[in-house]
Amino acid sequence: MALTSTLYRFQLKLSDIDRDIYEGIELRVAMHPSESIPFLLTRVIAYALNLQEGLTFTQGIGSPDEPTLQVKDLTGLLLTWIDIGNPTARRLHKASKSAKRVRVYTYRDPAILLTELAGEEIHARDTIEIFSLSPKFLDRLSEFLERDNAWELLHDNGELSISAKGKSVHGELLRHSLSRG
Repeated sequence: MALTSTLYRFQLKLSDIDRDIYEGIELRVAMHPSESIPFLLTRVIAYALNLQEGLTFTQGIGSPDEPTLQVKDLTGLLLTWIDIGNPTARRLHKASKSAKRVRVYTYRDPAILLTELAGEEIHARDTIEIFSLSPKFLDRLSEFLERDNAWELLHDNGELSISAKGKSVHGELLRHSLSRG
Protein backbone atom coordinates (compact mmCIF):
# COMPACT_ATOMS: atom_id res chain seq x y z
CA MET A 1 0.00 0.00 0.00
CA ALA A 2 1.41 3.39 -1.02
CA LEU A 3 1.83 6.10 1.57
CA THR A 4 -0.25 9.21 1.04
CA SER A 5 0.52 12.87 1.56
CA THR A 6 -0.56 14.67 4.72
CA LEU A 7 -2.50 17.89 4.27
CA TYR A 8 -1.66 20.90 6.44
CA ARG A 9 -3.70 24.09 6.52
CA PHE A 10 -2.19 27.46 7.30
CA GLN A 11 -3.91 30.74 8.00
CA LEU A 12 -1.06 33.24 8.01
CA LYS A 13 -1.19 36.88 8.97
CA LEU A 14 1.83 38.17 7.07
CA SER A 15 3.54 41.41 8.04
CA ASP A 16 6.51 41.68 5.68
CA ILE A 17 7.85 45.08 6.67
CA ASP A 18 10.84 44.72 4.33
CA ARG A 19 8.47 44.59 1.32
CA ASP A 20 5.58 46.62 2.81
CA ILE A 21 3.17 43.68 2.45
CA TYR A 22 0.46 43.02 5.01
CA GLU A 23 -1.81 40.16 3.93
CA GLY A 24 -3.87 37.29 5.18
CA ILE A 25 -2.88 34.05 3.43
CA GLU A 26 -4.72 30.74 3.44
CA LEU A 27 -2.68 27.75 2.31
CA ARG A 28 -3.30 24.05 1.97
CA VAL A 29 0.03 22.32 1.73
CA ALA A 30 0.43 18.62 1.01
CA MET A 31 3.45 17.04 2.68
CA HIS A 32 4.77 14.05 0.74
CA PRO A 33 5.73 11.04 2.94
CA SER A 34 9.41 11.46 1.97
CA GLU A 35 9.40 15.16 2.91
CA SER A 36 10.75 16.36 6.27
CA ILE A 37 9.08 18.82 8.64
CA PRO A 38 11.91 21.39 8.16
CA PHE A 39 11.37 21.18 4.39
CA LEU A 40 7.61 21.75 4.82
CA LEU A 41 8.13 24.70 7.17
CA THR A 42 10.72 26.26 4.87
CA ARG A 43 8.30 25.90 1.93
CA VAL A 44 5.58 27.74 3.83
CA ILE A 45 7.95 30.51 4.96
CA ALA A 46 9.38 30.89 1.43
CA TYR A 47 5.83 31.17 0.08
CA ALA A 48 4.99 33.94 2.54
CA LEU A 49 8.24 35.83 1.90
CA ASN A 50 7.72 35.72 -1.87
CA LEU A 51 4.00 36.45 -1.90
CA GLN A 52 3.01 38.08 -5.19
CA GLU A 53 0.66 37.57 -8.08
CA GLY A 54 1.43 34.37 -9.98
CA LEU A 55 3.15 32.56 -7.07
CA THR A 56 2.28 28.85 -6.91
CA PHE A 57 3.49 25.60 -5.43
CA THR A 58 4.47 23.09 -8.11
CA GLN A 59 4.01 19.32 -7.98
CA GLY A 60 7.22 19.17 -5.93
CA ILE A 61 8.67 15.69 -5.63
CA GLY A 62 6.18 14.50 -8.26
CA SER A 63 7.81 16.78 -10.83
CA PRO A 64 11.57 16.96 -10.16
CA ASP A 65 12.27 19.24 -13.16
CA GLU A 66 10.24 22.07 -11.65
CA PRO A 67 11.10 24.41 -8.80
CA THR A 68 9.38 23.98 -5.44
CA LEU A 69 7.68 27.36 -5.91
CA GLN A 70 7.40 29.47 -9.01
CA VAL A 71 6.11 32.78 -10.25
CA LYS A 72 4.78 32.95 -13.79
CA ASP A 73 3.33 35.92 -15.60
CA LEU A 74 -0.01 35.86 -17.41
CA THR A 75 1.66 34.55 -20.59
CA GLY A 76 3.17 31.57 -18.74
CA LEU A 77 6.71 32.97 -18.72
CA LEU A 78 8.66 31.73 -15.69
CA LEU A 79 9.75 34.82 -13.75
CA THR A 80 10.96 33.34 -10.45
CA TRP A 81 12.30 29.87 -9.61
CA ILE A 82 12.36 29.08 -5.87
CA ASP A 83 14.02 25.94 -4.54
CA ILE A 84 14.08 24.56 -1.00
CA GLY A 85 17.04 22.67 0.47
CA ASN A 86 20.41 22.21 -1.21
CA PRO A 87 19.97 22.09 -5.00
CA THR A 88 22.83 20.91 -7.19
CA ALA A 89 24.93 23.21 -9.37
CA ARG A 90 23.35 21.60 -12.44
CA ARG A 91 19.86 22.40 -11.14
CA LEU A 92 20.78 26.02 -10.36
CA HIS A 93 22.41 26.37 -13.79
CA LYS A 94 19.16 25.20 -15.40
CA ALA A 95 17.08 27.43 -13.09
CA SER A 96 19.04 30.59 -13.90
CA LYS A 97 18.65 29.91 -17.63
CA SER A 98 14.91 29.25 -17.22
CA ALA A 99 13.86 32.16 -14.97
CA LYS A 100 14.72 35.81 -14.54
CA ARG A 101 15.13 35.34 -10.78
CA VAL A 102 16.36 32.35 -8.75
CA ARG A 103 16.04 32.01 -4.99
CA VAL A 104 17.06 29.17 -2.70
CA TYR A 105 15.87 28.73 0.88
CA THR A 106 17.95 26.20 2.79
CA TYR A 107 17.20 24.73 6.18
CA ARG A 108 20.58 23.04 6.35
CA ASP A 109 24.05 24.44 7.01
CA PRO A 110 24.50 27.00 4.21
CA ALA A 111 28.29 26.51 4.28
CA ILE A 112 27.79 22.99 2.90
CA LEU A 113 25.73 24.30 -0.01
CA LEU A 114 28.16 27.11 -0.75
CA THR A 115 31.13 24.70 -0.65
CA GLU A 116 29.37 22.24 -2.98
CA LEU A 117 28.64 25.04 -5.47
CA ALA A 118 32.05 26.73 -5.33
CA GLY A 119 33.94 26.29 -8.57
CA GLU A 120 30.93 24.78 -10.36
CA GLU A 121 29.73 26.30 -13.62
CA ILE A 122 26.43 28.04 -12.90
CA HIS A 123 24.84 30.48 -15.33
CA ALA A 124 24.40 33.98 -13.78
CA ARG A 125 25.63 32.71 -10.42
CA ASP A 126 25.99 36.26 -9.05
CA THR A 127 22.24 36.84 -9.39
CA ILE A 128 21.14 33.73 -7.47
CA GLU A 129 19.82 34.58 -4.02
CA ILE A 130 20.43 32.10 -1.21
CA PHE A 131 18.73 32.39 2.17
CA SER A 132 19.13 30.16 5.21
CA LEU A 133 16.95 29.41 8.19
CA SER A 134 18.47 28.04 11.35
CA PRO A 135 17.67 24.39 12.13
CA LYS A 136 17.08 25.44 15.77
CA PHE A 137 14.50 28.02 14.63
CA LEU A 138 12.71 25.40 12.54
CA ASP A 139 12.87 22.83 15.37
CA ARG A 140 11.20 25.31 17.74
CA LEU A 141 8.65 26.21 15.06
CA SER A 142 7.84 22.53 14.48
CA GLU A 143 6.54 22.39 18.06
CA PHE A 144 3.68 24.68 16.89
CA LEU A 145 2.85 22.60 13.82
CA GLU A 146 -0.61 21.09 13.71
CA ARG A 147 -2.83 19.97 10.85
CA ASP A 148 -4.67 23.34 11.13
CA ASN A 149 -2.41 26.33 11.85
CA ALA A 150 -3.15 29.99 12.55
CA TRP A 151 0.18 31.84 12.60
CA GLU A 152 1.34 35.43 12.54
CA LEU A 153 4.55 35.88 10.57
CA LEU A 154 6.57 39.08 10.93
CA HIS A 155 9.55 39.77 8.65
CA ASP A 156 11.60 42.86 9.44
CA ASN A 157 15.16 43.53 8.28
CA GLY A 158 16.05 39.84 7.99
CA GLU A 159 14.46 38.93 11.32
CA LEU A 160 11.57 36.47 11.44
CA SER A 161 9.04 36.10 14.22
CA ILE A 162 6.26 33.54 14.06
CA SER A 163 3.56 33.48 16.70
CA ALA A 164 0.84 30.94 17.40
CA LYS A 165 -1.33 30.24 20.42
CA GLY A 166 0.42 32.84 22.58
CA LYS A 167 3.94 31.56 21.85
CA SER A 168 6.58 33.06 19.56
CA VAL A 169 9.68 31.82 17.79
CA HIS A 170 12.33 34.24 16.56
CA GLY A 171 15.10 33.66 14.06
CA GLU A 172 17.16 35.20 11.30
CA LEU A 173 16.79 34.85 7.58
CA LEU A 174 20.42 35.04 6.50
CA ARG A 175 21.40 35.95 2.96
CA HIS A 176 24.41 34.31 1.25
CA SER A 177 26.22 34.98 -2.00
CA LEU A 178 27.41 32.64 -4.73
CA SER A 179 29.63 35.28 -6.31
CA ARG A 180 33.19 34.21 -6.84
CA GLY A 181 34.40 37.40 -5.14
